[in-house]
Amino acid sequence: MPKPNPVSVNSSPTSTPLSLAIVGAGPAGLALALLAAQLLPQARISLFDARPLDRDVSGDPRTLALALGSVQLLQRLGVWDAAHAQAIAQVRVSQAPPTLQHPVFGSSQEPEVLISAAEQGVAQLGAVLSYGQLVAPMQAAWQARVEREPQRLFSHFGAPVQGIKPLADAGVEVDAGIAERFDLAVVAEGGVFSDQARKAITHDYQQNAWVGTVTLADDSPAGVAYERFTRNGPLALLPLKPLTTNGQSQRRAALVWCMPKSEDEVAGLSDAQRLLVIQHLLPASVGQLQAISPLKCFALGLNAERTLVDGCTVRIGNAAQTLHPVAGQGLNLGLRDAYALVEALRSATNSSSGDSQTSNWASLVQTALRQVEWNRAPDRWTTIAATDFLAKTFAWRWPGLPLARGLALAALQALPPLKRTVARSMMFGRR
Repeated sequence: MPKPNPVSVNSSPTSTPLSLAIVGAGPAGLALALLAAQLLPQARISLFDARPLDRDVSGDPRTLALALGSVQLLQRLGVWDAAHAQAIAQVRVSQAPPTLQHPVFGSSQEPEVLISAAEQGVAQLGAVLSYGQLVAPMQAAWQARVEREPQRLFSHFGAPVQGIKPLADAGVEVDAGIAERFDLAVVAEGGVFSDQARKAITHDYQQNAWVGTVTLADDSPAGVAYERFTRNGPLALLPLKPLTTNGQSQRRAALVWCMPKSEDEVAGLSDAQRLLVIQHLLPASVGQLQAISPLKCFALGLNAERTLVDGCTVRIGNAAQTLHPVAGQGLNLGLRDAYALVEALRSATNSSSGDSQTSNWASLVQTALRQVEWNRAPDRWTTIAATDFLAKTFAWRWPGLPLARGLALAALQALPPLKRTVARSMMFGRR
């Protein structure tokens, strides 16, 4: 593995390339590293992760839901393998009874918001694939680039970062066994809510998410994502690539089933009972569920920083905001954070004298970070607020709440311009 030349903590960044440290080699961190390597050709980029390089991540089954904008970014980086991803052709959002049923909205059936790729004029709304099927090719692409450019790109796998310390003369010291100075450090390590240190804004929703997969009937609609609002919380099915066994193809979907902790009896149910309950909660359009995998349970909460930037340290993705899965926007926010940061650094670099060497990286970095904070705020805070509001409403037991929720769904479906705005926000974030 190539090693960077030691840099004294007290050395000046004068007349040296921009040095960038990225902490965390998950999807957000790897996307940032690849994008920075591509768009900041003079920068020295070091990627740190506690995971050993020889650990095979390709089999990690955790499900990731990617918006269209995220898919396009990964295609641009050359790390998108459509063969392993299931495209989302439709998103159907509805509410389980009791709900509004009124013919004034065109039907006496349950209100439902239907967003389709065809309606939005795109090939797909997004895609679903496993964590391993995304991270493994991203890591391979990064390592290949490190081998091609060993003088400026560095991998530090198996090197947990023990601390990041601001320096008096600007920049930061990153301690991963050896202290090194960088002009900028980006923390992209995420983790789940229950394991995280509490940030500036935090709220425990007192809800569990049960996740796994279900097998669908052969005639179940392909490429459809379902979000079902139930009395206890949202229930989502995300379409997965069919599984072929002995020449037989099985339709599958990832399950995210949210329950309040105080009423959560899922652990005590058998697989057959779980399948029966889920089938009862879902709309008939899903079709007959055939089987269910073992489920894992995760505590849900909001854990967010008020600002992405702290001196010369930036947090992106789950390191900046961990959200309830009701909107499926956590990773998508992180990828948009990464893109905005690299674009701001490129803009700041291009606005300098044009020389690849500069004596004022501290000023340029701060200019870029102010731009990131400003540009990301509308998308970030809109998503945080909307997700937090939706998550909290499932803890309310107001008599008229199901009616109001149903009315909102029916109104959204009946107003195409508003629905299009929501759809574009789901695909690309707030622009």
